[in-house]
Amino acid sequence: AKEKARVRAQELAAELIKTYAKRQVAEGTAFPPQPEWDPMVEKNFPFRLTPDQATSVTDVLTDMERTIPMDRLISGDVGFGKTEVAIRAALRAVANGHQVAMLVPTTVLAKQHYDTFAARVEGLPVNVALLSRFTSDAAARAAIQGLADGTVDVVVGTHRLLNESVRYKNLGLLIIDEEHRFGVGQKEKLKALRANLDVLSLSATPIPRT
Repeated sequence: AKEKARVRAQELAAELIKTYAKRQVAEGTAFPPQPEWDPMVEKNFPFRLTPDQATSVTDVLTDMERTIPMDRLISGDVGFGKTEVAIRAALRAVANGHQVAMLVPTTVLAKQHYDTFAARVEGLPVNVALLSRFTSDAAARAAIQGLADGTVDVVVGTHRLLNESVRYKNLGLLIIDEEHRFGVGQKEKLKALRANLDVLSLSATPIPRT
């Protein structure tokens, strides 16, 4: 059993190396600053960014300005403000005409993130949708249609986002919360989805990445 586990670990490591190597040479999308949007990003944010938040936002947005697909992990305890970093990244993508998908492991967390996003973009030309088992059939159909025709800018959801029926008109940023809580099959679908996308992972659990 130990030998099988060792071999499997080596195989996974090799797969990771191949995936990251492909992404490093892949042509991604650059998301340059949008001066008209920058002041609006501060709207509805009642606090001042902490030094760590400000550094994280700068690092993420700098990555997004490059044509190499971003693959960044933001790690911090609950309440440290990871979601605000994600919102800043999402608004940068939307400002550049791209859609954003935020994938979370549970329906409760999906609703929490949806409410946070919706409150932050109130009054802005940003349409946020929720897609989970809490979503009614009518609302789910509207969200899926909106993702396909581009009228939905940001979608927050559970593994339903990985369903083959969900198509995006112009997806540019994938945000994954607590990726380690997804199953093997779901991660395989994630691997296919994230091909040339900018990817931002959030975790309250320290994850060593080498």
